[in-house]
Amino acid sequence: GRYISLERIIEQSKERYYETLQQSSHGWHKGRHNPWPYINYLLYTLKELYQEFEQRVGSLSAPRGEKTGMIEEAIGRLQEPFTISDIRKTCPGVSVDLIRKVLGRLKGSRVECLGRGQSAKWQRLN
Repeated sequence: GRYISLERIIEQSKERYYETLQQSSHGWHKGRHNPWPYINYLLYTLKELYQEFEQRVGSLSAPRGEKTGMIEEAIGRLQEPFTISDIRKTCPGVSVDLIRKVLGRLKGSRVECLGRGQSAKWQRLN
């Protein structure tokens, strides 16, 4: 499908929906109701929607070379010095192995490594 239906997710958990609605409205007329059970239900439902969205987006495959291009663009935009973790945040869905491979290919010509290990910083060469 083209979209993820909030209505479908609520329908699948309608017993919980009505239960939390009842819990939240208890004491409404006296001003002593507690909205948190319903708010928590809504947050849980939104989390479910987001996870389904993430699964769908994750299953889309990028054309060959597109992820490499994303990494190279990120390297050009990031504030220096940057880390592999900074690139990961900028390029969701791109593996650490591919980031390392691209950095290795660019090392010496476009970037240089400042340090070793996980905390290593990188910078562009002019």
